[in-house]
Formats: sequence, C-alpha cells, structure tokens
Amino acid sequence: MSDAASAACTPPEAPSTATRPIKPTLPAKPPCLDAKGGCPGWEAYSYNDAIKAYNVEIAAFRPKLEAYIQALTNYVKASNEYAQCEVKIFQ
Repeated sequence: MSDAASAACTPPEAPSTATRPIKPTLPAKPPCLDAKGGCPGWEAYSYNDAIKAYNVEIAAFRPKLEAYIQALTNYVKASNEYAQCEVKIFQ
C-alpha cells in the first residue's frame, strides 16, 4: 500500500457530542389532575404555564435536533465512503 493511496482516504469526523441537543423535560403532571375533584385553580394554571413554556422549548429544540441528525447522517455517509476508499486500495 502506497502512502499516496492511503492519503486519498480521509477518515470522517464524527459530530461532537457537545453539539448534541438536550431534550427539554416534560413538566411533572400534578397528582390532583387525575383526582376526581381536579386541581385548585392556581395549580392548574401553574401546570398550564409550565406546559406552554415546555412547548416553546420543544419548538426551539426541534431545529437543533434536526441539524444534529443531519450531521450524523452525513457522518454515516462519509464513513461509508471512507470504508469504500480503503477497500479500493487493496483491489
């Protein structure tokens, strides 16, 4: 195997785990929500506000997740191309 042939195959670089987005945590459902009498107004409103905030966080999370998935997909494709390049060296 020549150095020139192996230099033609460039190993891909995996996306950094530092760029992996962290999924927001769904707010805990108050136990009174399932109770027969329901929740007191303030607790229901607090939970509703927490869900609204969660929905905003999820909306911001989605594009970051999609970008990370695309980076992973690109890495898989580049890995396959690299492997094929390495195999061709020995053919």
